[in-house]
Amino acid sequence: MNLARYCLTSAAPDPGKSALEVVGPGVDLLETWKFADLTRQVLAVAAGLTASGLDQGDRILLRIGHSSDFPLLFFGAIAAGCVPIPTSSQLTAAETGLLLADSGARLVLHDGKTTLPDDTAITALGPDGIRDLKSATPAGFAETAPDDPAFLIYTSGTSGRPKGVLHAHRAAAARRPMDRGWYGMQRDDRLLHAGAFNWTYTLGAGLMDPWANGATSVVYDGPREPDVWPDLLTRSRATLFAAVPSLYRRILKYGEVTRRSFPDLRHGLTAGEALSVSLYQDWKTRSGRELYEALGMSEISTYLSSSPDVPVKPGSPGRPQAGRKVTLLRETDLRELGETVSFAEVEETGLLAVHRDEPGLMLGYWNNPQETEAAFRGDWFLTGDRARADADGYYWYEGRADDLMNAFGYRVAPEEVERVLAADGQVQEVAVTAVPARDGVSLITAFVVPQDPASFDEGRLAEHAARHLAEYKRPKVYRAVDSLPRTPSGKVKRTVLRQARSS
Repeated sequence: MNLARYCLTSAAPDPGKSALEVVGPGVDLLETWKFADLTRQVLAVAAGLTASGLDQGDRILLRIGHSSDFPLLFFGAIAAGCVPIPTSSQLTAAETGLLLADSGARLVLHDGKTTLPDDTAITALGPDGIRDLKSATPAGFAETAPDDPAFLIYTSGTSGRPKGVLHAHRAAAARRPMDRGWYGMQRDDRLLHAGAFNWTYTLGAGLMDPWANGATSVVYDGPREPDVWPDLLTRSRATLFAAVPSLYRRILKYGEVTRRSFPDLRHGLTAGEALSVSLYQDWKTRSGRELYEALGMSEISTYLSSSPDVPVKPGSPGRPQAGRKVTLLRETDLRELGETVSFAEVEETGLLAVHRDEPGLMLGYWNNPQETEAAFRGDWFLTGDRARADADGYYWYEGRADDLMNAFGYRVAPEEVERVLAADGQVQEVAVTAVPARDGVSLITAFVVPQDPASFDEGRLAEHAARHLAEYKRPKVYRAVDSLPRTPSGKVKRTVLRQARSS
Protein backbone atom coordinates (compact mmCIF):
# COMPACT_ATOMS: atom_id res chain seq x y z
CA MET A 1 0.00 0.00 0.00
CA ASN A 2 1.24 3.48 -0.91
CA LEU A 3 -0.78 6.37 0.54
CA ALA A 4 -0.35 8.58 -2.53
CA ARG A 5 -1.40 5.79 -4.89
CA TYR A 6 -4.41 5.05 -2.70
CA CYS A 7 -5.61 8.67 -2.70
CA LEU A 8 -5.12 9.21 -6.42
CA THR A 9 -6.25 5.88 -7.87
CA SER A 10 -8.43 3.91 -5.42
CA ALA A 11 -11.70 5.42 -6.66
CA ALA A 12 -10.69 4.81 -10.31
CA PRO A 13 -11.66 8.38 -11.13
CA ASP A 14 -12.19 9.67 -14.66
CA PRO A 15 -8.66 10.77 -15.70
CA GLY A 16 -10.14 13.88 -17.30
CA LYS A 17 -12.14 14.91 -14.25
CA SER A 18 -11.11 17.92 -12.20
CA ALA A 19 -9.28 16.79 -9.04
CA LEU A 20 -8.01 20.15 -7.74
CA GLU A 21 -9.13 23.68 -8.48
CA VAL A 22 -7.37 26.72 -7.02
CA VAL A 23 -9.45 29.89 -7.07
CA GLY A 24 -8.19 33.36 -6.31
CA PRO A 25 -9.49 36.90 -5.68
CA GLY A 26 -12.74 37.55 -7.46
CA VAL A 27 -13.20 33.76 -7.56
CA ASP A 28 -11.02 33.62 -10.66
CA LEU A 29 -9.94 30.09 -11.50
CA LEU A 30 -6.14 30.13 -11.10
CA GLU A 31 -5.35 26.45 -11.62
CA THR A 32 -7.18 23.28 -12.61
CA TRP A 33 -5.58 19.88 -12.11
CA LYS A 34 -7.26 16.87 -13.68
CA PHE A 35 -6.70 13.49 -12.03
CA ALA A 36 -4.42 12.30 -14.84
CA ASP A 37 -2.30 15.48 -14.78
CA LEU A 38 -2.13 15.52 -10.98
CA THR A 39 -1.01 11.89 -10.81
CA ARG A 40 1.59 12.44 -13.52
CA GLN A 41 3.02 15.46 -11.72
CA VAL A 42 3.13 13.69 -8.34
CA LEU A 43 5.02 10.80 -9.94
CA ALA A 44 7.43 13.23 -11.61
CA VAL A 45 8.25 14.73 -8.20
CA ALA A 46 8.69 11.20 -6.80
CA ALA A 47 11.10 10.30 -9.60
CA GLY A 48 13.05 13.52 -9.11
CA LEU A 49 13.44 12.90 -5.38
CA THR A 50 14.61 9.34 -5.95
CA ALA A 51 17.10 10.49 -8.60
CA SER A 52 18.50 13.04 -6.15
CA GLY A 53 19.70 10.19 -3.94
CA LEU A 54 16.96 10.08 -1.30
CA ASP A 55 16.02 6.67 0.07
CA GLN A 56 12.69 5.35 1.29
CA GLY A 57 12.05 6.55 4.81
CA ASP A 58 14.14 9.74 4.45
CA ARG A 59 12.42 12.80 5.93
CA ILE A 60 11.77 15.96 3.88
CA LEU A 61 10.86 19.25 5.57
CA LEU A 62 8.34 21.26 3.53
CA ARG A 63 8.60 25.06 3.79
CA ILE A 64 6.00 25.94 1.19
CA GLY A 65 3.30 28.59 1.49
CA HIS A 66 -0.23 28.48 0.13
CA SER A 67 0.60 27.10 -3.30
CA SER A 68 -0.36 24.01 -5.27
CA ASP A 69 3.32 23.05 -4.99
CA PHE A 70 2.54 22.00 -1.42
CA PRO A 71 0.26 19.02 -2.24
CA LEU A 72 2.40 18.12 -5.26
CA LEU A 73 5.52 17.88 -3.09
CA PHE A 74 3.70 16.28 -0.14
CA PHE A 75 2.15 13.49 -2.20
CA GLY A 76 5.21 13.26 -4.45
CA ALA A 77 7.42 12.56 -1.44
CA ILE A 78 5.02 9.88 -0.22
CA ALA A 79 4.83 8.37 -3.71
CA ALA A 80 8.64 8.03 -3.58
CA GLY A 81 8.47 6.29 -0.18
CA CYS A 82 9.94 9.33 1.60
CA VAL A 83 8.38 10.97 4.66
CA PRO A 84 7.27 14.61 4.15
CA ILE A 85 6.95 16.94 7.13
CA PRO A 86 4.29 19.61 6.52
CA THR A 87 4.92 22.86 8.38
CA SER A 88 3.10 26.13 8.80
CA SER A 89 4.51 28.97 6.71
CA GLN A 90 4.15 31.14 9.82
CA LEU A 91 6.94 29.38 11.74
CA THR A 92 10.03 31.40 12.62
CA ALA A 93 13.61 30.32 11.85
CA ALA A 94 14.07 29.12 15.43
CA GLU A 95 10.85 27.08 15.40
CA THR A 96 11.74 25.57 12.03
CA GLY A 97 15.22 24.75 13.29
CA LEU A 98 13.78 22.74 16.18
CA LEU A 99 11.74 20.61 13.79
CA LEU A 100 14.70 20.13 11.48
CA ALA A 101 16.96 19.01 14.31
CA ASP A 102 14.42 16.66 15.85
CA SER A 103 13.29 15.06 12.58
CA GLY A 104 16.74 14.52 11.09
CA ALA A 105 15.37 15.60 7.71
CA ARG A 106 17.82 15.13 4.82
CA LEU A 107 16.22 17.77 2.62
CA VAL A 108 14.34 21.04 2.93
CA LEU A 109 12.03 22.10 0.08
CA HIS A 110 11.16 25.80 0.17
CA ASP A 111 9.45 28.37 -2.02
CA GLY A 112 11.91 31.19 -1.45
CA LYS A 113 9.39 33.07 0.69
CA THR A 114 9.11 31.05 3.89
CA THR A 115 11.58 31.38 6.76
CA LEU A 116 14.36 28.77 6.76
CA PRO A 117 16.27 27.37 9.74
CA ASP A 118 19.67 28.84 10.52
CA ASP A 119 21.36 25.47 9.90
CA THR A 120 23.22 25.99 6.63
CA ALA A 121 24.55 22.43 6.48
CA ILE A 122 21.23 20.92 5.42
CA THR A 123 20.49 20.50 1.71
CA ALA A 124 17.76 22.89 0.60
CA LEU A 125 16.01 23.14 -2.75
CA GLY A 126 14.26 26.39 -3.61
CA PRO A 127 12.01 27.36 -6.53
CA ASP A 128 14.52 26.31 -9.21
CA GLY A 129 15.11 22.95 -7.56
CA ILE A 130 11.39 22.34 -7.20
CA ARG A 131 10.93 23.19 -10.87
CA ASP A 132 13.53 20.54 -11.73
CA LEU A 133 11.73 17.94 -9.58
CA LYS A 134 8.47 18.64 -11.37
CA SER A 135 10.22 18.30 -14.74
CA ALA A 136 11.51 14.78 -14.07
CA THR A 137 10.22 11.84 -16.10
CA PRO A 138 7.40 10.22 -14.08
CA ALA A 139 8.09 6.76 -12.67
CA GLY A 140 5.92 4.45 -10.57
CA PHE A 141 4.76 4.56 -6.96
CA ALA A 142 7.19 3.12 -4.43
CA GLU A 143 6.24 -0.29 -3.10
CA THR A 144 5.58 0.48 0.56
CA ALA A 145 3.86 -1.60 3.23
CA PRO A 146 0.79 -0.47 5.22
CA ASP A 147 2.88 0.06 8.38
CA ASP A 148 5.74 1.89 6.68
CA PRO A 149 6.11 5.57 7.66
CA ALA A 150 4.27 7.92 5.29
CA PHE A 151 4.29 11.43 6.83
CA LEU A 152 5.33 13.20 10.02
CA ILE A 153 3.29 15.94 11.70
CA TYR A 154 4.59 18.14 14.49
CA THR A 155 2.14 19.15 17.18
CA SER A 156 2.39 20.80 20.59
CA GLY A 157 3.38 18.52 23.45
CA THR A 158 2.51 18.88 27.10
CA SER A 159 6.18 19.67 27.77
CA GLY A 160 5.92 22.73 25.56
CA ARG A 161 8.21 21.28 22.92
CA PRO A 162 6.78 20.15 19.55
CA LYS A 163 6.59 16.40 19.14
CA GLY A 164 6.46 14.44 15.92
CA VAL A 165 3.41 12.31 15.16
CA LEU A 166 4.41 9.60 12.69
CA HIS A 167 1.68 8.16 10.46
CA ALA A 168 1.73 5.06 8.28
CA HIS A 169 0.62 4.52 4.69
CA ARG A 170 -2.51 2.82 6.04
CA ALA A 171 -3.68 6.17 7.47
CA ALA A 172 -5.50 7.29 4.32
CA ALA A 173 -7.57 4.11 3.94
CA ALA A 174 -8.31 4.27 7.68
CA ARG A 175 -10.16 7.55 7.05
CA ARG A 176 -12.95 5.69 5.23
CA PRO A 177 -15.35 5.84 8.24
CA MET A 178 -15.40 9.62 7.75
CA ASP A 179 -16.90 9.33 4.25
CA ARG A 180 -20.37 8.47 5.55
CA GLY A 181 -19.75 9.21 9.21
CA TRP A 182 -19.02 12.90 8.66
CA TYR A 183 -18.95 14.13 5.06
CA GLY A 184 -21.70 12.19 3.37
CA MET A 185 -19.22 12.19 0.48
CA GLN A 186 -20.30 11.52 -3.13
CA ARG A 187 -18.22 11.19 -6.31
CA ASP A 188 -19.67 14.36 -7.83
CA ASP A 189 -18.99 16.49 -4.73
CA ARG A 190 -16.96 19.68 -4.84
CA LEU A 191 -15.42 20.22 -1.39
CA LEU A 192 -14.18 23.72 -0.60
CA HIS A 193 -11.74 23.80 2.32
CA ALA A 194 -11.00 27.14 3.98
CA GLY A 195 -7.61 26.12 5.35
CA ALA A 196 -4.14 26.54 3.89
CA PHE A 197 -2.55 23.61 2.07
CA ASN A 198 0.05 23.18 4.80
CA TRP A 199 -2.53 22.51 7.52
CA THR A 200 -3.08 18.82 8.16
CA TYR A 201 -6.85 19.48 8.37
CA THR A 202 -6.67 20.61 4.72
CA LEU A 203 -4.35 17.80 3.63
CA GLY A 204 -6.77 15.22 5.05
CA ALA A 205 -10.30 16.58 4.75
CA GLY A 206 -9.51 18.88 1.83
CA LEU A 207 -7.36 16.63 -0.36
CA MET A 208 -6.93 12.99 0.73
CA ASP A 209 -10.59 12.23 1.28
CA PRO A 210 -12.12 13.97 -1.77
CA TRP A 211 -9.53 12.38 -4.08
CA ALA A 212 -9.96 8.92 -2.54
CA ASN A 213 -13.66 9.26 -3.42
CA GLY A 214 -13.06 10.62 -6.92
CA ALA A 215 -14.46 14.02 -5.88
CA THR A 216 -13.10 17.51 -6.58
CA SER A 217 -11.16 19.61 -4.08
CA VAL A 218 -11.51 23.39 -4.28
CA VAL A 219 -8.98 25.55 -2.41
CA TYR A 220 -9.00 29.34 -2.15
CA ASP A 221 -5.85 31.43 -2.57
CA GLY A 222 -6.69 35.05 -1.88
CA PRO A 223 -7.53 37.62 0.82
CA ARG A 224 -9.11 35.99 3.86
CA GLU A 225 -11.72 38.62 4.71
CA PRO A 226 -14.82 36.85 6.04
CA ASP A 227 -17.20 38.58 3.65
CA VAL A 228 -15.63 36.87 0.59
CA TRP A 229 -16.79 33.38 1.55
CA PRO A 230 -20.51 33.52 0.67
CA ASP A 231 -19.72 34.63 -2.90
CA LEU A 232 -16.87 32.11 -3.06
CA LEU A 233 -19.19 29.29 -2.01
CA THR A 234 -21.70 30.33 -4.67
CA ARG A 235 -19.36 30.88 -7.59
CA SER A 236 -17.19 27.82 -6.90
CA ARG A 237 -20.35 25.66 -6.87
CA ALA A 238 -19.15 24.00 -3.68
CA THR A 239 -21.40 21.20 -2.43
CA LEU A 240 -19.46 20.76 0.85
CA PHE A 241 -17.59 23.38 2.89
CA ALA A 242 -15.02 22.63 5.60
CA ALA A 243 -13.75 25.25 8.07
CA VAL A 244 -13.13 25.89 11.76
CA PRO A 245 -16.01 27.26 13.88
CA SER A 246 -14.35 30.66 14.22
CA LEU A 247 -14.57 31.19 10.45
CA TYR A 248 -18.27 30.26 10.37
CA ARG A 249 -18.77 32.81 13.15
CA ARG A 250 -16.99 35.53 11.17
CA ILE A 251 -18.88 34.68 7.98
CA LEU A 252 -22.19 35.11 9.78
CA LYS A 253 -21.04 38.36 11.39
CA TYR A 254 -19.59 40.07 8.33
CA GLY A 255 -21.04 38.23 5.32
CA GLU A 256 -24.39 38.18 3.55
CA VAL A 257 -25.91 34.82 4.48
CA THR A 258 -29.51 33.83 3.75
CA ARG A 259 -31.29 30.63 2.83
CA ARG A 260 -30.88 31.64 -0.82
CA SER A 261 -27.10 31.86 -0.48
CA PHE A 262 -24.76 29.32 -2.13
CA PRO A 263 -27.50 27.15 -3.70
CA ASP A 264 -25.20 24.16 -4.42
CA LEU A 265 -24.11 23.69 -0.80
CA ARG A 266 -25.65 20.63 0.90
CA HIS A 267 -24.09 21.20 4.32
CA GLY A 268 -21.09 22.52 6.19
CA LEU A 269 -18.35 20.61 8.05
CA THR A 270 -16.39 21.84 11.03
CA ALA A 271 -13.56 20.64 13.27
CA GLY A 272 -10.52 21.97 15.08
CA GLU A 273 -12.46 23.81 17.81
CA ALA A 274 -15.60 23.05 19.80
CA LEU A 275 -18.78 24.18 18.02
CA SER A 276 -21.00 26.21 20.37
CA VAL A 277 -24.75 25.65 20.40
CA SER A 278 -25.42 29.32 19.61
CA LEU A 279 -23.15 29.27 16.54
CA TYR A 280 -24.70 26.05 15.26
CA GLN A 281 -28.21 27.43 15.65
CA ASP A 282 -27.29 30.76 14.05
CA TRP A 283 -25.73 29.04 11.03
CA LYS A 284 -28.64 26.65 10.55
CA THR A 285 -31.26 29.39 10.96
CA ARG A 286 -29.65 31.84 8.55
CA SER A 287 -28.25 29.45 5.93
CA GLY A 288 -30.88 26.73 6.17
CA ARG A 289 -28.07 24.12 6.03
CA GLU A 290 -26.84 21.58 8.53
CA LEU A 291 -23.42 21.95 10.11
CA TYR A 292 -21.75 18.65 11.00
CA GLU A 293 -19.02 18.69 13.64
CA ALA A 294 -16.16 16.22 14.13
CA LEU A 295 -13.72 15.69 16.98
CA GLY A 296 -10.24 14.36 16.34
CA MET A 297 -6.55 14.97 16.81
CA SER A 298 -3.27 14.74 14.92
CA GLU A 299 -2.65 11.23 16.24
CA ILE A 300 -5.76 9.73 14.64
CA SER A 301 -7.67 12.36 12.64
CA THR A 302 -11.41 12.54 13.43
CA TYR A 303 -13.24 9.70 15.13
CA LEU A 304 -16.41 11.29 16.58
CA SER A 305 -18.83 13.15 14.33
CA SER A 306 -22.35 13.92 13.26
CA SER A 307 -23.35 13.45 9.62
CA PRO A 308 -26.34 13.03 7.30
CA ASP A 309 -26.67 9.57 8.86
CA VAL A 310 -26.07 10.76 12.47
CA PRO A 311 -28.47 13.61 13.35
CA VAL A 312 -26.99 16.57 15.17
CA LYS A 313 -27.48 17.01 18.89
CA PRO A 314 -26.47 20.65 19.40
CA GLY A 315 -23.48 20.84 21.74
CA SER A 316 -22.26 17.31 21.00
CA PRO A 317 -19.62 16.51 18.35
CA GLY A 318 -21.53 13.31 17.63
CA ARG A 319 -20.98 9.57 17.96
CA PRO A 320 -18.03 7.30 17.17
CA GLN A 321 -17.81 6.71 13.42
CA ALA A 322 -18.74 3.23 12.23
CA GLY A 323 -15.96 0.77 12.97
CA ARG A 324 -14.00 3.12 15.25
CA LYS A 325 -12.83 1.59 18.54
CA VAL A 326 -13.48 4.46 20.95
CA THR A 327 -14.33 4.43 24.66
CA LEU A 328 -14.27 6.48 27.85
CA LEU A 329 -11.94 5.37 30.62
CA ARG A 330 -12.44 6.19 34.28
CA GLU A 331 -9.98 8.90 35.20
CA THR A 332 -9.50 7.51 38.72
CA ASP A 333 -7.86 4.42 37.20
CA LEU A 334 -5.36 6.50 35.25
CA ARG A 335 -3.58 8.21 38.11
CA GLU A 336 -1.18 5.33 38.44
CA LEU A 337 0.69 3.73 35.56
CA GLY A 338 -0.50 0.27 34.79
CA GLU A 339 -2.43 -1.95 32.42
CA THR A 340 -5.72 -2.13 34.34
CA VAL A 341 -8.50 0.21 33.23
CA SER A 342 -12.24 0.39 33.71
CA PHE A 343 -14.85 2.07 31.57
CA ALA A 344 -17.02 5.05 32.43
CA GLU A 345 -20.76 4.57 32.75
CA VAL A 346 -23.39 6.51 30.81
CA GLU A 347 -23.23 10.24 31.75
CA GLU A 348 -20.00 9.69 33.71
CA THR A 349 -17.13 11.93 32.62
CA GLY A 350 -14.07 10.00 31.55
CA LEU A 351 -11.01 10.24 29.37
CA LEU A 352 -11.50 9.62 25.65
CA ALA A 353 -9.41 6.70 24.45
CA VAL A 354 -8.86 4.90 21.14
CA HIS A 355 -7.88 1.23 20.85
CA ARG A 356 -4.36 0.52 19.64
CA ASP A 357 -5.79 -1.66 16.82
CA GLU A 358 -7.48 1.35 15.23
CA PRO A 359 -5.80 1.49 11.76
CA GLY A 360 -5.88 5.29 11.70
CA LEU A 361 -3.83 5.58 14.88
CA MET A 362 -0.29 6.92 14.56
CA LEU A 363 2.74 4.65 14.52
CA GLY A 364 4.06 6.60 17.49
CA TYR A 365 5.79 9.78 18.55
CA TRP A 366 8.90 10.29 16.47
CA ASN A 367 12.11 9.36 18.22
CA ASN A 368 10.29 9.30 21.56
CA PRO A 369 9.37 5.74 22.63
CA GLN A 370 8.94 6.82 26.25
CA GLU A 371 6.21 9.33 25.41
CA THR A 372 4.58 6.84 23.04
CA GLU A 373 4.44 4.24 25.81
CA ALA A 374 3.14 6.78 28.31
CA ALA A 375 0.25 7.64 25.98
CA PHE A 376 -1.23 4.14 26.41
CA ARG A 377 -2.98 2.39 29.26
CA GLY A 378 -3.21 -1.26 28.36
CA ASP A 379 -4.58 -1.39 24.82
CA TRP A 380 -5.98 2.14 24.90
CA PHE A 381 -4.41 5.33 23.56
CA LEU A 382 -5.25 8.31 25.79
CA THR A 383 -6.34 11.29 23.71
CA GLY A 384 -6.12 13.82 26.55
CA ASP A 385 -9.73 14.88 25.93
CA ARG A 386 -12.39 14.49 28.60
CA ALA A 387 -15.98 13.64 27.67
CA ARG A 388 -19.15 11.87 28.73
CA ALA A 389 -21.54 9.72 26.68
CA ASP A 390 -25.33 9.84 26.85
CA ALA A 391 -27.78 6.96 26.51
CA ASP A 392 -27.95 7.47 22.72
CA GLY A 393 -24.20 7.05 22.32
CA TYR A 394 -23.49 10.75 21.70
CA TYR A 395 -20.34 12.13 23.29
CA TRP A 396 -20.20 15.50 25.06
CA TYR A 397 -16.84 17.22 25.15
CA GLU A 398 -15.69 18.32 28.62
CA GLY A 399 -12.34 19.92 27.74
CA ARG A 400 -8.70 18.88 27.85
CA ALA A 401 -7.18 16.87 30.67
CA ASP A 402 -3.94 18.84 30.21
CA ASP A 403 -3.19 22.53 29.68
CA LEU A 404 -2.95 22.56 25.86
CA MET A 405 -4.70 25.59 24.37
CA ASN A 406 -6.73 25.74 21.16
CA ALA A 407 -5.91 28.68 18.88
CA PHE A 408 -8.20 28.67 15.83
CA GLY A 409 -7.78 24.93 15.38
CA TYR A 410 -4.09 24.74 16.32
CA ARG A 411 -3.14 23.17 19.64
CA VAL A 412 -0.59 25.29 21.45
CA ALA A 413 1.38 24.36 24.59
CA PRO A 414 1.47 27.22 27.12
CA GLU A 415 4.97 26.20 28.21
CA GLU A 416 6.36 26.92 24.74
CA VAL A 417 4.91 30.45 24.73
CA GLU A 418 6.02 31.03 28.33
CA ARG A 419 9.62 30.08 27.53
CA VAL A 420 9.77 32.67 24.78
CA LEU A 421 8.18 35.45 26.85
CA ALA A 422 10.36 34.71 29.88
CA ALA A 423 13.46 35.39 27.78
CA ASP A 424 12.51 39.08 27.59
CA GLY A 425 14.46 40.91 30.27
CA GLN A 426 11.46 42.84 31.58
CA VAL A 427 9.62 39.64 32.57
CA GLN A 428 10.06 38.23 36.07
CA GLU A 429 7.42 35.50 35.75
CA VAL A 430 4.79 34.67 33.17
CA ALA A 431 1.91 32.23 32.78
CA VAL A 432 -0.06 31.70 29.59
CA THR A 433 -3.53 30.23 29.16
CA ALA A 434 -6.58 30.53 26.94
CA VAL A 435 -9.17 32.82 28.56
CA PRO A 436 -12.82 32.83 27.42
CA ALA A 437 -13.68 36.13 25.74
CA ARG A 438 -17.23 35.37 24.61
CA ASP A 439 -19.37 32.38 23.70
CA GLY A 440 -17.18 29.85 21.92
CA VAL A 441 -14.15 32.15 21.69
CA SER A 442 -11.02 32.00 23.86
CA LEU A 443 -7.93 34.19 23.52
CA ILE A 444 -4.37 33.21 24.38
CA THR A 445 -3.58 35.50 27.31
CA ALA A 446 -0.22 36.17 28.96
CA PHE A 447 -0.23 37.04 32.67
CA VAL A 448 3.07 38.82 33.31
CA VAL A 449 4.78 39.67 36.58
CA PRO A 450 7.13 42.48 35.43
CA GLN A 451 10.61 43.05 36.80
CA ASP A 452 9.66 46.73 37.06
CA PRO A 453 5.91 47.44 36.78
CA ALA A 454 6.54 51.14 36.17
CA SER A 455 8.58 50.52 33.01
CA PHE A 456 6.78 47.42 31.70
CA ASP A 457 6.29 47.81 27.93
CA GLU A 458 3.57 45.52 26.57
CA GLY A 459 4.37 46.51 22.99
CA ARG A 460 8.01 45.52 23.39
CA LEU A 461 7.00 42.13 24.76
CA ALA A 462 4.58 41.62 21.85
CA GLU A 463 7.35 42.44 19.39
CA HIS A 464 9.61 39.92 21.15
CA ALA A 465 6.89 37.28 20.76
CA ALA A 466 6.48 38.14 17.07
CA ARG A 467 10.18 37.49 16.43
CA HIS A 468 10.14 34.04 18.02
CA LEU A 469 6.62 32.60 17.68
CA ALA A 470 4.27 31.85 14.80
CA GLU A 471 1.34 34.26 14.74
CA TYR A 472 -1.20 31.72 15.97
CA LYS A 473 0.92 31.00 19.08
CA ARG A 474 1.29 34.62 20.15
CA PRO A 475 -0.80 36.00 23.03
CA LYS A 476 -3.65 38.23 21.92
CA VAL A 477 -3.92 39.78 25.39
CA TYR A 478 -1.19 40.79 27.87
CA ARG A 479 -1.97 41.45 31.53
CA ALA A 480 0.48 42.76 34.10
CA VAL A 481 -0.16 41.18 37.52
CA ASP A 482 1.49 41.38 40.93
CA SER A 483 1.83 37.61 41.29
CA LEU A 484 0.69 34.30 39.82
CA PRO A 485 -1.75 32.01 41.66
CA ARG A 486 -0.01 28.79 42.65
CA THR A 487 -0.73 25.51 44.38
CA PRO A 488 1.07 24.68 47.66
CA SER A 489 3.62 22.76 45.57
CA GLY A 490 4.30 25.83 43.42
CA LYS A 491 2.44 24.88 40.24
CA VAL A 492 0.64 27.73 38.45
CA LYS A 493 -3.15 27.45 38.84
CA ARG A 494 -4.24 28.09 35.26
CA THR A 495 -7.85 27.38 36.18
CA VAL A 496 -7.82 30.50 38.36
CA LEU A 497 -6.32 32.58 35.55
CA ARG A 498 -8.97 31.33 33.11
CA GLN A 499 -11.72 32.68 35.32
CA ALA A 500 -10.69 36.24 34.43
CA ARG A 501 -12.57 36.91 31.18
CA SER A 502 -10.72 38.95 28.57
CA SER A 503 -11.72 42.56 28.19
